[in-house]
Amino acid sequence: MLFGKKNKKEADKLEVNKKYLKKSLEYNIKSFKNIFNNDETLFVRRFKMPTMEQLECCIVFIEGMIDVDVVNRNIIQPILKNKFSMEYEPLEALQNHVITSHKIEKATEMDPLIEGILIGNTVLMLEGISEALIITTKGFKFRDIAEPPSEKVIRGPREGFTEAFMTNLTLLRRKIRTPKLKFKFLTLGTQTNTKICICYLEGIANEKILAEVEKRIGNIDIDGILDSGYIEELIHDSPLSPFKTIGSSERPDVVASRLLEGRIAVVTDGSPNVLTIPFLMQEYFQSNEDYYSDFIFASINRILRILGFLITISVTGVYVALTTYHQEIFPTPLVLSIGAAREGVPFPTVLEAIILLFIFEVLREASVRMPDAIGQTMSIVGALVLGQAAIDAKLFSAPMVVIVALSGITALIVPRFKGAIIVVRLLLLFASAFLGLYGFVFGILLILIHLFGIRSFGIPYMLDYNSLNFQDFKDTMIRAPWWYMRLRPKFIAKSNNQRQSNKKGGGRKS
Repeated sequence: MLFGKKNKKEADKLEVNKKYLKKSLEYNIKSFKNIFNNDETLFVRRFKMPTMEQLECCIVFIEGMIDVDVVNRNIIQPILKNKFSMEYEPLEALQNHVITSHKIEKATEMDPLIEGILIGNTVLMLEGISEALIITTKGFKFRDIAEPPSEKVIRGPREGFTEAFMTNLTLLRRKIRTPKLKFKFLTLGTQTNTKICICYLEGIANEKILAEVEKRIGNIDIDGILDSGYIEELIHDSPLSPFKTIGSSERPDVVASRLLEGRIAVVTDGSPNVLTIPFLMQEYFQSNEDYYSDFIFASINRILRILGFLITISVTGVYVALTTYHQEIFPTPLVLSIGAAREGVPFPTVLEAIILLFIFEVLREASVRMPDAIGQTMSIVGALVLGQAAIDAKLFSAPMVVIVALSGITALIVPRFKGAIIVVRLLLLFASAFLGLYGFVFGILLILIHLFGIRSFGIPYMLDYNSLNFQDFKDTMIRAPWWYMRLRPKFIAKSNNQRQSNKKGGGRKS
């Protein structure tokens, strides 16, 4: 008898979990309550239509996910105040004549109904009808559109992406007002069911790259996607390389400019960071502000970024190599000055450099994670007080503190290089410590070989750096005037690489 009751309960549970609605409203309500078992945010409201009192209605939604005023004003009140007789099928009449909402969909399966409830919509069901209406009533709050703190500019748009999915797509649509801007929607995450959108410009984007992006994203099988960083790590090339092969930005103007070059963007629901594919080495040194200011000033800034990158990865290694193996290169007074500064320091030069670099990274990470006021105080205390105290206590030499500080400050010029800089800097430091300048040169050659061997979705990572053609070089180490940048990157936008007219000077006066 006990087994019979158990089997009956299991059968009832299976019956409730069927994939389709039934004509019984009580059964359908029971199904939703069973699916959202122990979820007190599920709200079920039953009421009757005045013109057909025998026809009972029911709305189902999750509290906190909907706009209560929209539900009351656009759904409940129109139904309760409806005075005309039902000449049509009840559900169709409600959809077309009673409920006031810009988007209403019909569904008979449970999956789309559940999905609609989870994203903030309201489900309306009627007694005796095995269909339901999914009514758009989203009302949860989003962060306002503001300038991204990590990508601030002096000149240019001040808006940035938010965690709102459709808001981000709207920001892109406002920048590129053409029907050729296409959106392809996918759902990832077996538990989170996160919406993502692949954006591209039809006729400009490379179809092979687009197909590869869709293939890699389609192969993702994971329980949850909480940020675009999940997708980036799961689909990028050269996973063991410290260099990124997929770009990201919080600025709509940056993503729009990448789309215009033929790249593909991936927008993730709940993430303000939009991925751009492919990503090349030259993009580390590019800033959206370069294209809003004079090309001469922009080129100077870009050269400064490249020099800053070279300094931050090499200055510690070169200093260790020169002071350890090649002291004869220094002028005699400088050698004596460095020797006097190192007198009493207990650590060898290379270990001193490693410890100081580690301390600098700790201070940088602490200042980023702490609140602004405390972070600034910690930076001042760490950089000035502790640094000076360490020199006075003869724990570190003053020249090494200056070298490490220079290396750390120049790294801030190219913040997107953060991870790669740490790895490359240590590699060159160890190579210089073992073999001097020969080790440093050998390390540089290894890095260049690695960079020229990387591809981002089939595109060479060092595209245009090995070309002597000015059209290929026009937007790499310098930013050429707009009237010279007539073509898009040829390997990225194969089908249509004409950016502007071939008229001499473009819109410029002769």
